[in-house]
Amino acid sequence: MLLNLSAIVVGFAVLVWGADRFVIGAAAIARNLGLSPMLIGLTIVGFGTSAPEILVSTVASFQGNAGLAIGNALGSNIANIGLILGVTALITPLSVHSDTLRREYPILLAICLGVLVLMLDGRLGRLDGLILLAGLVLVMYGMVRIGLRSRAGSDPMEMEFEAEIPETMSTPAAAFWFLTGLVLLLISSRILVWGAVNIATSFGISDLVIGLTIIALGTSLPELAASITSALKNEHDIAIGNVIGSNMYNLLAVLAVPGIIMPGAFAPEALSRDLPVMIGLTLAVFIMGYGFGGAGRINRLEGMFLVLCFIGYQGLLFLDADEAGGPVDRAVMTTPDDKTA
Repeated sequence: MLLNLSAIVVGFAVLVWGADRFVIGAAAIARNLGLSPMLIGLTIVGFGTSAPEILVSTVASFQGNAGLAIGNALGSNIANIGLILGVTALITPLSVHSDTLRREYPILLAICLGVLVLMLDGRLGRLDGLILLAGLVLVMYGMVRIGLRSRAGSDPMEMEFEAEIPETMSTPAAAFWFLTGLVLLLISSRILVWGAVNIATSFGISDLVIGLTIIALGTSLPELAASITSALKNEHDIAIGNVIGSNMYNLLAVLAVPGIIMPGAFAPEALSRDLPVMIGLTLAVFIMGYGFGGAGRINRLEGMFLVLCFIGYQGLLFLDADEAGGPVDRAVMTTPDDKTA
């Protein structure tokens, strides 16, 4: 057990640091190639912050733990909004000034509803995964268009990205950190999944619950650090944008992985419990931050509401796991279902 716990702790630590090096290296390479800060922030940085979730879900799916991969995607989104945005707003109220960010809110909500439709049949097949990947391509295309149109610096988020992206890193150094970060992400993901699956097996906890709790919290650490740091620098649009962008990529990229690699039925709790919570929190942030008729704002009271929702959800997971008791039958996680057949 000690070895498994150590694997999780070490895996998380290396995962967080590797993700940071990966994003910094990729962003510096893009900047040296002449890409605008807005384009880099919306695409490379946004996608890079979801790299831990993507790699963890890929490793878990290849190892036959699709429930962990699905839980990682949904749980990370719940943690990003309930814990990260909630805690950040408690530290300093967040104001939204970016028109780009206001366009991302309804897109994220639409993606959540689309995922709900795909999962209503209780199965995540290859066709579902391909649909999600097609959505990812469309979103990336839209982000590129926004980034290219924002070269004039009219959006306040562009100035915030400008301040965050490394300016003096040489291309060889950036390539070194990019490759180093990628290797560390691959190694730490494998270690982390190994330890988490062993603990789940020992305590009779489902892969889904492990993905929703331990794995989701750990892979959300880069977003937590980035959002708090940005908020303290008065870069509120980036603090919120990190979460919104990460959640879009989690649903479109991370959730597509188990559907393509290991298609099949998933635990019904994901549909009856976890998806409604994720959609409810997404809707709450949309209402708070969009700013109908004025500037959007997430104040401390609303931040407290988000944190309490997250704590309540974690308590619900604990109660459900306690009531279930005993080893979980994983057959429901591994039933073949290729909708493309």
